[in-house]
Amino acid sequence: MNKLKFGLVFVFIVAGVAGFIYLSESPMVVRVLSILAGFLLAVITARFTIQGQEFYVFCKESTEETKKVVWPSRKETLQTSGVVFAFVVAMALFLWFIDSALMSLVKLMMNQDA
Repeated sequence: MNKLKFGLVFVFIVAGVAGFIYLSESPMVVRVLSILAGFLLAVITARFTIQGQEFYVFCKESTEETKKVVWPSRKETLQTSGVVFAFVVAMALFLWFIDSALMSLVKLMMNQDA
């Protein structure tokens, strides 16, 4: 029975896309509604499969978990951003120094060989 439901999901998606193609002379709104109707029917059908029910429970639990997240305060956010910015500037200067040193070394070696 579960495989039959998945087959219907596939049929609804294909029907929505086929409706979009078949209605090529219709206004774009009608064509988009054809696809949306196909996908909506597919989602509703998929909801009643075993995997769909498990996915619904997963989404419900995920929503409950996101409500438990403690977001940082403005002060903490600014401090963290400042540390990241300072690190990026320091790393850029370090890499610039290394690049300049290597470029000078290469130029020195090229001039000696010539």
